[in-house]
Amino acid sequence: MLDTVIDIVAGTFMIVGCLMSLAAGIGMLRFPDLLSRLHAATKPQVLGLFLLLAALGLELRSWVVLPVLALAWLLQLLTAPVSAHMVGRAGYRTRHLKRETLIADELAAVVEAAEQREEAEHGQNGNRDRADFID
Repeated sequence: MLDTVIDIVAGTFMIVGCLMSLAAGIGMLRFPDLLSRLHAATKPQVLGLFLLLAALGLELRSWVVLPVLALAWLLQLLTAPVSAHMVGRAGYRTRHLKRETLIADELAAVVEAAEQREEAEHGQNGNRDRADFID
């Protein structure tokens, strides 16, 4: 009886995890701009991976694999937001986003201040791109 319940829970986790990963993939293709796509790539994908790893842990029924599964999820949990942040900053620097879809542009003030500081220190330089001023 317990094996049946564990199999049902593991199967449910696998199906929901696969649907979350599928939603992430569809969002990557369907969303209109870079920042929306980054959201779709990180949020449901991390949860989908967690559910798949949890299902794998339940199905294997071994304590030996749990540290490996936890490490895999922890690495994904740590790297997905950082990589999305870096891609988002690069997209902002190269203007690969739709500014009209932003509710608040918190980086604009930082970029403007950096540009003014650079102009004050070195004068007007026509060869510099706005991307050079963002930290």
